[in-house]
Amino acid sequence: MPTKKTTTKEEVKGKTLQGVVVSDKMDKTIVVEVKRFVKHPKYKKYYNVTKKYKAHDETNIHKTGETVTIRETRPLSKDKHFEVIK
Repeated sequence: MPTKKTTTKEEVKGKTLQGVVVSDKMDKTIVVEVKRFVKHPKYKKYYNVTKKYKAHDETNIHKTGETVTIRETRPLSKDKHFEVIK
């Protein structure tokens, strides 16, 4: 008989990314820069790819320079689709 599995906030499906806060000037929103190290499919050279994501920070406690973990969530605004899970 299968057992019922309870999910906590960290076990919810979706992408989780780790990055550095580069801006905290908006209210309840931070900008997180995520760096990836990828291999070029044809030339086999590794290079860095950076992308910035807007994330929801309900309590405004995260400041520029901090390392945070963000999780994908439902769209909260036009370009805010992540929330901070620390």
